Amino acid sequence: MRRKPSWAALEKAASERILIIDGAMGTMIQQYKLGEHHYRGERFADHSKDIKGNNDLLVLTQPAIIKEIHGKYLAADADLIETNTFNAQRISLADYHMEDLAYEMNVEAAKLARSAADEWTKKTPEKPRFVAGAVGPTNRTASISPDVNNPGYRNVSFDELREAYKEQVRGLIDGGSDIILIETIFDTLNAKAAGFATLEVFEEKDLELPIMISGTITDRSGRTLSGQTAEAFWYSMRHLKPFSIGLNCALGAELMRPYIAELSHVADVRISAYPNAGLPNAMGEYDEGPDEMACKVEPWLADGLINVIGGCCGSTPDHIAHIAEHAKGYKPRALPEHEPRLRLSGLEPFVHG
Repeated sequence: MRRKPSWAALEKAASERILIIDGAMGTMIQQYKLGEHHYRGERFADHSKDIKGNNDLLVLTQPAIIKEIHGKYLAADADLIETNTFNAQRISLADYHMEDLAYEMNVEAAKLARSAADEWTKKTPEKPRFVAGAVGPTNRTASISPDVNNPGYRNVSFDELREAYKEQVRGLIDGGSDIILIETIFDTLNAKAAGFATLEVFEEKDLELPIMISGTITDRSGRTLSGQTAEAFWYSMRHLKPFSIGLNCALGAELMRPYIAELSHVADVRISAYPNAGLPNAMGEYDEGPDEMACKVEPWLADGLINVIGGCCGSTPDHIAHIAEHAKGYKPRALPEHEPRLRLSGLEPFVHG
């Protein structure tokens, strides 16, 4: 199977420095104070449902804004920018009666990010920029019932997720993504569907891209929503042979650190982390400033835990610029070599031998 030509450049960059991934897209979109008419544009002026809040749709109705946000993160020294496609698959888009736009949205989102990244690669050829095609968890969960009175009920199947993800990944690749980023994973079964779908699309196209995987530890329990520890989560996903494994969202840097350290100890691939800018306040806003956040992630860098670092909810280009500046003084985590052992996972890891 052919490899995406940019893969070699990504590997080279990752061997030379800690890579910087961008920050929150939703936080930046909120700063534009867009109304319903901005989301609709001319094309969807007569759409039957309210669509304000469908941020992924903005790649079609407000592409200049999305590209401008990409540009701000690239100017802040980001190596990787994520496509604006967190909910751009037909399962999530069904809430807006926009399922049939899924493929188009992913293609256009990837094209926007590709254009912005290429412009910055020309400006800084010594620092090529890369596009990570963002694949979110959907708004449904394959292993947890949404009905507390019926624990056996599921509102989505593995195959439904798989087909939705295949459509999304096709669009991301056709639009020019360098990486497939399966992120904010709260249910490992959803992530397995995304991973399986991604491999199927690679086979269809005879083209392989690096896969980045990023889970979400929901609280101080140290587990994903579906109940796995960080180590068990890694053993569940390592068959995908990802470029990186890591965590994002839900926690700020201070609370996320022990779980990043856990992954760094057990994983023989690169480690990524993009925490929130602290925890939300009573108004749902994030108060952790750029320098404060950078100072909190710096010990991770000093301790050699990290290969890819950035920000999630509440982070802005200023946060990323400060993190990038702090990261310049440190080397990326060296990839460990682990002895072959039987490594299994349920909710807990099981290692034998």
